[in-house]
Amino acid sequence: MSKLIHIEIDDAGLPTPTPEIEQERKVAIFDLLEDNSFAIPRDGVPEGPYRLGLAIRERRLVFDVQTEAEDPAAEFHLSLGPFRQVVKDYFQICESYFDAVKTLPPSQIEAIDMGRRGIHNEGARILQERLEGKAEVDIDTARRLFTLICVLHFGG
Repeated sequence: MSKLIHIEIDDAGLPTPTPEIEQERKVAIFDLLEDNSFAIPRDGVPEGPYRLGLAIRERRLVFDVQTEAEDPAAEFHLSLGPFRQVVKDYFQICESYFDAVKTLPPSQIEAIDMGRRGIHNEGARILQERLEGKAEVDIDTARRLFTLICVLHFGG
């Protein structure tokens, strides 16, 4: 059972997210729990399913992985540096998208959404690279986790 069954975002001390950011967070968590692939390729680490805690501590992204019984399974810290530009680009295009859906015709909204998906895919690819040797995730899981990283970046 190489999957996540619970996700918790540690947003203590972060600013309150906008309604759009909160909605993105809820959708990403719901989608992740519906369908994901998450395995830890290390000897001695208990098999899943896993509970995942995500946080930003000391300017690092922290993955706190526990077993279903809430026993520690693994913890790893990733530098936020490789994510900074793609997160910035993602927020800019999301802002354009949220504005566009209010006033622009569907053809223009679709073009912005295609750009948004492209940036989202880039963030997912970076996440998969950063997790190499620590956790194995498929592209859909990486995309949804990237959304949650953006939510944390918004507050951090």
